[in-house]
Amino acid sequence: MELTKNFEPAAIEARWTAHWKGKGYFNSLPTGPAGTPDERPAYTVVIPPPNVTGVLHMGHTLNETVQDILVRRARMSGFNACWVPGSDHASIATEAKVVQMLKEEKGIDKNSLTRKEFLKYAFEWKEKYGGIIYNQIERLGCSVDWNRVTFTMDDHYYKAVIKVFVDLYNKGLIYRGARMINWDPAAKTALSDEEVEYREVQSKLYYVQYKLDGQEGYITIATTRPETILGDTAICVNPNDERYQHLKGAYAFVPLVNRRIPVIFDEYVDMEFGTGALKITPAHDINDYNLGLKHHLEIIDTLNEDGTLSEAAQLYIGEDRFDVRKKIVADLEKAGNLVKTEDIINKNGFSQRSNAVVEPRISTQWFVKMKELAAPALKAVVDGAIKIHPGDRFLATYKYWLENVKDWCISRQLWWGQQIPAWYAPDGTFVVAENKAAAFEQWSKMYSAPGKNIDHSPITIDDLQQDSDVLDTWFSSWLWPSEVFYGITNPGNADISYYYPTSVLVTGQDIIFFWVARMVMAGLEYEKEIPFKDVYFTGMVRDKLGRKMSKQLGNSPDLLQLINTYGADAVRFGIMISAPAGNDLLFDESSLEQGRNFNNKIWNALKLVRMWQNNPNGITEEATAEPDIAAAWMRNRIEQARAEMENLFSEFRLSEGLKTLYSLIWDDFCSWYLEWQKPAQGQPTSSAKLQATIEYFEELLQLLHPYMPFITEEVYHLLREQNDDLSVKQYQPVRATDKDILAQGELLKQTITAIRDARVKNNIKSKEPVKLFVQTAQPENYTSLAPILQRQANVEAVTIATEAVDKCINVLVGKDKLFIMPATELDTSIQKEQLEKDLQYLQGFLISVEKKLSNERFVQNAKPEIVEIERRKKADAEEKIKALQESLKSL
Repeated sequence: MELTKNFEPAAIEARWTAHWKGKGYFNSLPTGPAGTPDERPAYTVVIPPPNVTGVLHMGHTLNETVQDILVRRARMSGFNACWVPGSDHASIATEAKVVQMLKEEKGIDKNSLTRKEFLKYAFEWKEKYGGIIYNQIERLGCSVDWNRVTFTMDDHYYKAVIKVFVDLYNKGLIYRGARMINWDPAAKTALSDEEVEYREVQSKLYYVQYKLDGQEGYITIATTRPETILGDTAICVNPNDERYQHLKGAYAFVPLVNRRIPVIFDEYVDMEFGTGALKITPAHDINDYNLGLKHHLEIIDTLNEDGTLSEAAQLYIGEDRFDVRKKIVADLEKAGNLVKTEDIINKNGFSQRSNAVVEPRISTQWFVKMKELAAPALKAVVDGAIKIHPGDRFLATYKYWLENVKDWCISRQLWWGQQIPAWYAPDGTFVVAENKAAAFEQWSKMYSAPGKNIDHSPITIDDLQQDSDVLDTWFSSWLWPSEVFYGITNPGNADISYYYPTSVLVTGQDIIFFWVARMVMAGLEYEKEIPFKDVYFTGMVRDKLGRKMSKQLGNSPDLLQLINTYGADAVRFGIMISAPAGNDLLFDESSLEQGRNFNNKIWNALKLVRMWQNNPNGITEEATAEPDIAAAWMRNRIEQARAEMENLFSEFRLSEGLKTLYSLIWDDFCSWYLEWQKPAQGQPTSSAKLQATIEYFEELLQLLHPYMPFITEEVYHLLREQNDDLSVKQYQPVRATDKDILAQGELLKQTITAIRDARVKNNIKSKEPVKLFVQTAQPENYTSLAPILQRQANVEAVTIATEAVDKCINVLVGKDKLFIMPATELDTSIQKEQLEKDLQYLQGFLISVEKKLSNERFVQNAKPEIVEIERRKKADAEEKIKALQESLKSL
């Protein structure tokens, strides 16, 4: 097979994806072929289910790539790896998309449909668009088990959610009540506290006069939300504020509507903010609501569910709240109530789902009591049963949220989702049950039993009506690690027993509250065990200007377009090389170009090996007398890197692992080793060197495979005929390394580099042979390296010298002195100038080290090993200075 000039990923990716799927490599079962339990340890990962509404953005790309690297490496390390894919029904976002689609494509208003009709359209939409995200996951090379795809509205999953709701209600952990909640006027639904994102915005502070009742004058308040004035039921001042002592027992009139409201006193008021007087609108502010309860104030809700003003506002009825803001300011000014305005910056709450400005609103909703569930979830992390990576950043965040947790509002005023299993009789009494039949039986027992003293008219099952609300999406996804294995609906089954708890959760730091902590709660409550052992938080993906990638900014690239342009391996490389654990990463397409170049470097290495295999001068089986230092060094470098990779993976430092492999392959293998081993011009290929090279190449591909699966599998099979596939080839145990051989390899690299640099600085052509004289305490090193030095640096002869050699270029390699003698006469002025520069630098470096060591505070307070490092630096500098001074004398 003739190889293309560069690696061409498109056809190769499609072919290997089909091959892996056809072989069933990524499908996992808890039992072996004979049906007996699989003796391998499980390595389980559940994908954070992306919303069924959209496409993978760069944050998803990072997340899925990290998971695939971990899963592939586990599979190749003897684990029965199971990676469960799936998607989330995303109540608010999906319903909004379906409503928009119905309106734009079919001219249908959601309100004209029954719930059943709407859900039919919603499932059709999900079937049409839901597969897009799975296609992207596959194109990225993710080794998921496609037999285990789970959707949070699957029948079994729906039943699990309902079952948990009923169970928590029966335990007294779910309740229904009227409370101040966050309301999304765009989606027309309640939100949990965690679904509100607070941002600083440019605002105005309006100073408004309220005329006092029965006395001259006004009391002035300052507000950023003048449209809520119409719902005011009091003015509040601090009892310690001398300015307002005369207003005890006083009343004032709400501007424009002339409602008479009391002036109340409470230490809650900050005397320094604004005028020190607050308007109190209990229906539209949580703090005002609490003050209203305390002081028994009237509650006037002036907003409709869509953010327009209600009839209770008396004015501007049916108009949008922000349009009203402009109008009421103008009307207040016309009426003489507006004193002044100030430009300020304050924080507004925005819905994470619709981006609408959230309104506090009193509403009857369903809530989960969180404190009882949070306590064991906090303990699991604090005690170390669950390890967070990087723990130094996110452990404190996790602890803070659970220590200050609030009850969770779980009801949503939508149709897409799991419908709340509460069933209401015509008189408003209700029961909670998994289905209507169970509800009717329960209602009959509760309200028809003797001794209840409750007079209810007889009802039939048809009289019971189910709650129209659905559950918060997170109330379904908190069951994810369990119910993907049917742990709730079929407790103790073979899958849940084998795969749970999962091994690691890879997710974004932005859902530590929404999802991570809640999964821990649900896992401990229903499986009596933590849901995962490790949590790896990826950072936020930002553009090269540091901005968060978003559709609004238009700075988030299309994943499939990137794959089409660069190839999946290059995309994976590009995002991983920039992604230190937990830290935000700056995404730049240049990193994908680097990945593509890396692909081509590997491809060119394959072509070079192919040339050796097809050498027109043949392949010789003869063994050479000289030891193969290059092969010994490469073997040890691979083992050294393998040990390093094991350590990095244990600490989830995946980006550093990729950098290690990149340097190992690009520099050590391609730039050094292959050059050292290639046959001389006109000479046959050494069979021993060829076989060693192929073996090392295969091992390097195996190490790189989890990061870049397509090119590694392709090159592995093109090197020679294989009996296995790299994706399931098992890693061998790490072998011990020989420090002396590693040191020899480094010495060889440094010596070649020093000779080449000397040639450039002294205008000696690469074709011109030189003689090398070496002063060293270990002459055997250079004797064994001589054959490679002769080929790689055009060294005519290597001679061990006991003293300085005149008319040479003097170079230091470590503690060894190299004297390079060109064939033509040398201009020593260039050499002298360079040595003087090196000497000047080392003398300055020595002064800085001596200054540090002479500092008693540093010596006393620094760790002993740090001080020892500085002392070694001093001794090394002194030795090199002495050698340079001697070299200068010889010129």
